[in-house]
Amino acid sequence: MEMMLRIAWGMFVMLAAIACVVWILWRLLKNSFDPAALIFRWVFTIVMIGGGYAFLNWLIGPDAGPGEKIAGVLAGAVFGLMFAVLWVPALISKVSDIIGSLFTGGSEPPAPEPFYSVAIGRRKQGKFKEAIYEIQQQLERFPTDVTGQMMLADIQADDLKDIPAAQLTIDRLCAQPGHSAPQIANAFNALADWHLKVQDVDAARAALEQIPVRLPNTDQAQYAAQRIAHLASKETLLAAHEHRPIAMRAGIKDIGLLKDPMAVLRPEANPAEVAGQLVIHLEQHPADNEAREKLAVIYAEHYQRPDMAIEQLEQLVAAPNQPGKEVARWLNVMADIQLRNGADYDTIHATLQRVIDRFPELAAAQMAQQRIDLLRLELKGKEKSQVVKLGSYEKDIGLKGPRRS
Repeated sequence: MEMMLRIAWGMFVMLAAIACVVWILWRLLKNSFDPAALIFRWVFTIVMIGGGYAFLNWLIGPDAGPGEKIAGVLAGAVFGLMFAVLWVPALISKVSDIIGSLFTGGSEPPAPEPFYSVAIGRRKQGKFKEAIYEIQQQLERFPTDVTGQMMLADIQADDLKDIPAAQLTIDRLCAQPGHSAPQIANAFNALADWHLKVQDVDAARAALEQIPVRLPNTDQAQYAAQRIAHLASKETLLAAHEHRPIAMRAGIKDIGLLKDPMAVLRPEANPAEVAGQLVIHLEQHPADNEAREKLAVIYAEHYQRPDMAIEQLEQLVAAPNQPGKEVARWLNVMADIQLRNGADYDTIHATLQRVIDRFPELAAAQMAQQRIDLLRLELKGKEKSQVVKLGSYEKDIGLKGPRRS
């Protein structure tokens, strides 16, 4: 029984060794630049080892004399020289490749990638159908390549004016798995731009609305909401392309005698009317950051209602997926409003501290800390800059007649 186990163990070890050698030889053959030459070396080596062993065993036998032994040594040297001629160049080449790979990055071929230079050339020549054919040839090998699909859609929309075909290309692109959120958002934003070029506002809005549906709670969804809120109506786009005469109003007479000449440069829009329009707009597009910020400024400067202004800014700060730089700026605007309206040190300090707590990695945090360090001086400066009224004087006193005694 013990003998059988030893035999079985020996067979296992031998088979494992043979399998290991076969695997190594297969890997060498697979990675070789010239498999035929490598097989030739192996076969020749086996023949030389077998034939050389038999020849030397015959030449240097038990009864061999000194001459035969010298001949055996010379024959062994010849066999060694033949092995050197056969294997040394290959070994030197392998070692040099290993050392060279430290500087060149190795001999692995680069990953295959699509090439669109021919398609770009065809497009520049105005051969749009040929360009599409070249792109499709590449997409057959790389069906999920974003660059090629976007180039195809761009040619369809801009050059061939076939927006339905471009929309189909974009839909196929966004339906493929594995694409990142910025790539999907970029595709739908491009589709919206193509629709806007032909004044199709509804289709552009539908394209942008796909972004928050496919990418909820992302920066891309927030940006799409901003674009949707600022989409002009179809009538506005059409009016922009109509060349109507511009009525020039008459200039202001005696502008140099006005008490405030710069007033002519200020906008004539009534802040109350603008505020009403902004309120209505925000009811339809509550995610419009720009409109809400404008409304906060009007509340603070025109209505002198810092509480209402800060409420609008707090809504901006609390909205999800807002850029950190924008949130930091809104908090600084909030601190400015508090400062102008007489808030105490602790209130303004708490507002600026929110910037530091929320965004310690941004430069805005350092700026907020610097402002906190100088906040007491800023408050003192505001107190000293208050206008002191010395009294009222009779108007036009210098134009009255001489004073009678």
